[in-house]
Amino acid sequence: MNKMDIKIRGRVWKFGDNINTDIIIPGRYLTIRNLSELSSHTFEPIIPNFAAKVQSGDIIVAGHSFGCGSSREEAVLVLKHLGIGAIIAESFSRIFFRNAINLGLPAIECKNITKRVEDGHELEVYLDNGLIKNLTTGETLKASSLPDFLLEIIKAGGAINILKKKFKQ
Repeated sequence: MNKMDIKIRGRVWKFGDNINTDIIIPGRYLTIRNLSELSSHTFEPIIPNFAAKVQSGDIIVAGHSFGCGSSREEAVLVLKHLGIGAIIAESFSRIFFRNAINLGLPAIECKNITKRVEDGHELEVYLDNGLIKNLTTGETLKASSLPDFLLEIIKAGGAINILKKKFKQ
C-alpha cells in the first residue's frame, strides 16, 4: 500500500480537554435513526449549529481524553457523516479511538497540539509518518504515526468495508 496518498487537508475546529461523547452527540438524541437529523445535533451543548458551520474535510483538534464517556459509535458516526477529515488530539479515550478507526475516521495523537494550533488554521496531515503541517503558521508538528493495518482500515473507509472486500473474493 502506498501510504503517502493518505493526506488530509482541512480547517481546524479546536476543542479543549475531556470532550466526552455526550458533548459530541447528546444522549437524548440517540433515538433518532436518521443520520442526517442526528448529525444536526453534533456538539450542540458547546457550539450551536456546528453541523451547519462545519465543512467537509475540516479537522478537529482537541486536548486530552477526547471521546471519553460512553462507548457509543454514534459519536464517531456523526463526525464522519459531517465530513470531518481527521481528529488530532493530545490523547483519546481508547474505545473512541478504536471506534473512529473501525469506522474509517482518522484519529491521531499529537502532544501539545492545542498549544500550536488555533481555530480556523489550515492543516495538512500525513497519516503515514505523522507529520502535521500548519499551513497558516508554517510550523511542522510530529504526531504519532499509525501502523499499516490501521491505515488500511482508514483507506478502505472502515473495517466493515475490508470484510466485505475480503469475503467477496
